[in-house]
Amino acid sequence: MNKSKAMWLVFAMALLCILGACNVKEDAQSASQKENIEPAQTATTEVTIVNNDTTQVYTEAPKKAISLNQHVTEIMLALGLEDSMVGTAYLDDQIYEPLQAAYDKVPVLAEQYPTKEQVIDSEADFLYAGWKSGFSEKGVGTPEELEALGIHTYLHTSSSMTQPTLEDIFTDIRNIAKIFRIDDRGEALIKQMTGDVDAVRAKLPQGEQELRVLVYDSGDKEVFTAAQNFMNELVTVAGGTNIFGDVDSGWTTVSKEATVERNPEVIVVIDYGSQTAEDKIQFLKNDPALKETDAVKNERFVILPLSAASEGIRAAEAIEILAKGFYPENF
Repeated sequence: MNKSKAMWLVFAMALLCILGACNVKEDAQSASQKENIEPAQTATTEVTIVNNDTTQVYTEAPKKAISLNQHVTEIMLALGLEDSMVGTAYLDDQIYEPLQAAYDKVPVLAEQYPTKEQVIDSEADFLYAGWKSGFSEKGVGTPEELEALGIHTYLHTSSSMTQPTLEDIFTDIRNIAKIFRIDDRGEALIKQMTGDVDAVRAKLPQGEQELRVLVYDSGDKEVFTAAQNFMNELVTVAGGTNIFGDVDSGWTTVSKEATVERNPEVIVVIDYGSQTAEDKIQFLKNDPALKETDAVKNERFVILPLSAASEGIRAAEAIEILAKGFYPENF
């Protein structure tokens, strides 16, 4: 080997060493960066939700959920979570028609609340209640008892507060979507609901005095009605004024005399249970006191299913039903 070739060989070997060192350095930097990124990504998979006076930490999305009331069942189905459910319970009436096919995929555990034994047998890892009664001694158990069994719980906050609004429902939807790692679906559902409500609002009369509205749930000697519960929000958004919206309560009982004095122009009849809406309307027409109200005299009744009156995905539909009943000439 001549001197020139030897020098080229030395140069080539040195160049290979330099390139190799660079590659090692790049690999080391990549590994270092990977070490820095992965813990952060892992941390984001842990979700903490404060709910019903408990702090729930979710290291992964629930896989065996049970919904305990109709309006929260419909929220889960609207979010496409039927494959993550092992049971449902407690229907007020027919499931929301667009969700029927998804609902049929989920086992119905009980007509009302399932027993704790049923919950354990289903190997549930998440329970979602619409009403406080779901997590009482008469329901499936307290959050503390269920947590001891390794079962997460979520109580629908907007159904457990005074003066709930649409935004409170959206907060619940966002929390459920966050728990199940489907944030995009949650935002899409909220966007759809908001758009539907805005479309109804756009048709309401502007600058007119709002109609006086009575929400009639039940009662023959007295009137069981809505005060500052979600019906108050629905009536307001639909362009009415709840005549008992100033009462500091959720559902409340008032006298017939007070009802006649406030003289509703429209009565919203809540439809559920064995007494039909038509039966309730006949009672109102025949009652010596209540038949003197403008609403009964003019036969202005709006029938609203209880499931639509709850703090769920049917809020937009409920507002449309009410608005059409309040201002039929606008629709």
